[in-house]
This record gives sequence, structure tokens and C-alpha cells, in this order.
Amino acid sequence: MRIGFGYDIHRLAEGRDFWLGGIIIPHTKGALGHSDADVLIHAIIDALFGAANLGDIGTHFPDTSLEFKDIDSKMLLVRAMELISAKGYRIGNLDATIVLQTPKLQPFIPEMKKTLAPILRITEDDLSIKAKTSEKLGFVGKEEGIEAFATVLLIDEY
Repeated sequence: MRIGFGYDIHRLAEGRDFWLGGIIIPHTKGALGHSDADVLIHAIIDALFGAANLGDIGTHFPDTSLEFKDIDSKMLLVRAMELISAKGYRIGNLDATIVLQTPKLQPFIPEMKKTLAPILRITEDDLSIKAKTSEKLGFVGKEEGIEAFATVLLIDEY
């Protein structure tokens, strides 16, 4: 068994779709990034790559590549899972936390789990997604950005 930890952060800006957990969240702002800037998926990918000792998301999907410009992060997650499987691993469980001041994310978590679990090749019961505010502290509290953290347990299938 191997454990991985992932983290991602993005600035929020008006005029962008707000992709989070593979779905669009209604909001006046969206995350800025080279891809769709889905901070949750990016943290999950980093956790997967960390556990499998495959580097980080920028190693495999550099923000200097036009191939990944505005790409749906679910596609990056599919590719990440292919790399994890090629190394002989499968996910045991995954735990993630999103830190965002507004909007409240609890109503969207079931749809995120329904969207991500099949890509991760796990059941929704093996995928925990939690949402927190930063109690109006720091850049997240000022609604300037969003953070996500993820921890994953990989199991060697061999």
C-alpha cells in the first residue's frame, strides 16, 4: 500500500466557468488556470502521482503545453488513472477537502462524487469530499482563491 498527498490552489476571477470536482458550480467567479482550473481534480491527480512516485501534475501535464490549454480536467484524471494502473496500482480510498468561502458546496458534493468515482474506478463510498470555509481569513476568506487537498491510498494489485 502507498499513500499520497495532493494540494492545489487557484485564483478566482470573474467571467470564468467555475469547474470543481468535474462539474460546473454556479458562481460569479471561476478559477484561473491553463486548463479548466479544477482545483479538486488537480489535487487528486497530485495525490495519485505522489503515491505512485510519478512526479507531479506539471510533470505530466505542463501548463506550457497547448495540448492542455482549456482542457477538461476529467480528461487529465483519465490519463492519470491509466498511468496508475500501468504501475499496477488501484485506489483503496480517497479523501479530499476543498477550502472556499462562497458558495456553499455541500449541495454539489453528491454530483461531484457521482462524476469522479467512475473515473477513479472506485465506489462513491470510497470517495470522501468535504468542503470548508477559511472563516473569512486569508485569500480564500477574501474570495480571491480556492484550495483543495487530497489524500489517497493506493493498493498494489500484484
